[in-house]
Amino acid sequence: MPSQRFAPPSEVPGLAARRIAADIVDGVLHKHRTLDDQLDGSGAHPGLKTLADRDRALMRRLVATILRRLGTLGHVLSRLLDKGIPSDAPRAQSALLIGAAQILWMDVPDHAAVDLSVRLVQSDRRAARYAGLVNAVLRRCAREGQALVEEVAAQSLDLPPWLLARWSAHYGEATARDMALALGHEPSLDLTVKSDAAQWASRLHGEVLSTGSVRTLLHGSVTMLPGFAEGQWWVQDAAAALPVRLFGDISGKSIADLCAAPGGKTAQLAQAGARVTAIDRSPARVARLRENLNRLSLQAETVVADAVEWAGPAEGFDGILIDAPCTSTGTIRRHPDVAWLRQESDVAAMTVLQQRLLKKSVSLLKSGGTLVYCTCSLEPEEGEQAVATLLAAEPALRRMPIETGEVSGLSETITADGDLRTLPSHLPHADPKLGGLDGFFAARLVKS
Repeated sequence: MPSQRFAPPSEVPGLAARRIAADIVDGVLHKHRTLDDQLDGSGAHPGLKTLADRDRALMRRLVATILRRLGTLGHVLSRLLDKGIPSDAPRAQSALLIGAAQILWMDVPDHAAVDLSVRLVQSDRRAARYAGLVNAVLRRCAREGQALVEEVAAQSLDLPPWLLARWSAHYGEATARDMALALGHEPSLDLTVKSDAAQWASRLHGEVLSTGSVRTLLHGSVTMLPGFAEGQWWVQDAAAALPVRLFGDISGKSIADLCAAPGGKTAQLAQAGARVTAIDRSPARVARLRENLNRLSLQAETVVADAVEWAGPAEGFDGILIDAPCTSTGTIRRHPDVAWLRQESDVAAMTVLQQRLLKKSVSLLKSGGTLVYCTCSLEPEEGEQAVATLLAAEPALRRMPIETGEVSGLSETITADGDLRTLPSHLPHADPKLGGLDGFFAARLVKS
């Protein structure tokens, strides 16, 4: 819960959205709370209920911009502050970040960005004495900030050093820089549609990607967009929609989705005609999965269980999909908090769980069945190395290399071993907001 130390809310338009944005940024950076936890469900910020849709959208964009550009913001503010950012008043820190983000990257008049940040600190008893400082620094930011951004544009400051070092070592420095650059842009909204992608692209003012997903720059409440209530599409990054395609024709086949919630891939499997069993350990997440399937008028058996401990049917499955829990570093373009919440030590912890899931899946798979393993991580331990470890331990498994045609001709996404590896810098576009993919890994294995 946010602190109750604030003065009564002002009626100044936009101030409530900025106050909530400050609370949520503080929640990520100082309390290690995810954006999802703070924006939805029982732990959501209570002030969200009072925000109009327009202010809610502004608040989300503010938070995302700050987290997406945090390293650069730190550089700019450190150059504009003689004594550094005040450490004894978190609201002053947040106000500076919010004001600078608007001045440098958002379509907000400079005077409004400055004024509302000053009001933000004035409404906090501990930070009020810094109102003059915030005013002066942000006015300087309006004059000098863009030049300060440009002087570090090539340094990839907006990724934690440990993550940039890992990506440089595995993908090469040039590719790592391209990935970091792609992560700096606000992403589009990707949709998987049931049918007639061209029609939905037209209605939603978007375009059909080569992969078949519809990509649009529309913002605001997804539930208000045409086709949502009718269950004609669901939100799913174009890269996340690729792994299910690796099963081929699954009509009438039994497929287990071992880590299913919130259900995008379950919906794909059901839409393709499979008999789907969707397993997830969280009752709340399974309830959400069921709601999504109901809206989409799709059928799947749902099971609340830990997939590693789940017995499963004696006859086994024709196919197993594992979208394994991971560090999620491939989703930073959509979830910028991940970059600042994860630590390098998390990688090793996740690989232990991934190996347990992989070994379990082999016992659930029929002879001749297909296993598709995927993660939304860019870390090789959670992708390429995880599959290599499994193949070395399970002689009954063999890799079935992915063909370029199965991923709509995106040859750059196929590794030398025949696995799928998408990067944030893939699928470039003249408008950077319409380009890019989440970072995904997927491998297809067959049990002999």
